[in-house]
Amino acid sequence: MFLGGNWKMNLTPSESEVLAKELLDFFREPLKVKVCVFPEFTALERVSKILKSSPIYLGAQNVAYEDKGAFTGEVSPNSLIELGVEYVIIGHSERRHLFKEDNKLLNKKVSKALDKNLKVIYCVGETLEEREKGDTFKVIQTQLEEGLKDVPLSSENLIIAYEPVWAIGTGRAATPEIAQEVHAFIKKVLGNNFLVIYGGSVKPSNAKSLIAQKDIDGFLVGGASLKAKDFFDIYKAMVGE
Repeated sequence: MFLGGNWKMNLTPSESEVLAKELLDFFREPLKVKVCVFPEFTALERVSKILKSSPIYLGAQNVAYEDKGAFTGEVSPNSLIELGVEYVIIGHSERRHLFKEDNKLLNKKVSKALDKNLKVIYCVGETLEEREKGDTFKVIQTQLEEGLKDVPLSSENLIIAYEPVWAIGTGRAATPEIAQEVHAFIKKVLGNNFLVIYGGSVKPSNAKSLIAQKDIDGFLVGGASLKAKDFFDIYKAMVGE
């Protein structure tokens, strides 16, 4: 299982340091699942120093599809690796819909990240309009096929995050049954060896019912990951404590 905390654009570097230190008060070895946090780029160096030698992995919220060059505003995978980053999120719905990153671009990012031995959290999910039209499976299959096209994949380097766009940051989580149905579909497409985690208003109050589903292998948490105790309570729900 895998638990990720996506801090998004919410904390300054100094605030990120505080949260990282608070997490170490809760998350002590040995952990029963892999736990990773994803700070802003500007906080990665500070958080990396705090988490070094801890059981918590470090991730980045995005990555460029080239090592170097004239790509103003982008961040090289080489820079992330130097800072101790092991995981990267690619294809989050906010990148897809706010910043217009399409499957073709995301495919380049996935390919580059894997080539650099970074582990990828590849996000898929439908909008409310697409769900209401009955296009959920069609949309997700396209995101999987186009975003992962011609990329050598293994269950060691790729995790899929199902994040229904209509549930992200809205407080409206998918029911366990809805999430399970989509997770099972993703595993049917890719194979049962891949972890498929759920993201979309995950909280301590709903984590237990979600993780009880057969094909939900963990979470990518947004708002609740900004409070160390809430994040740890989600972990406890995952491991049955």
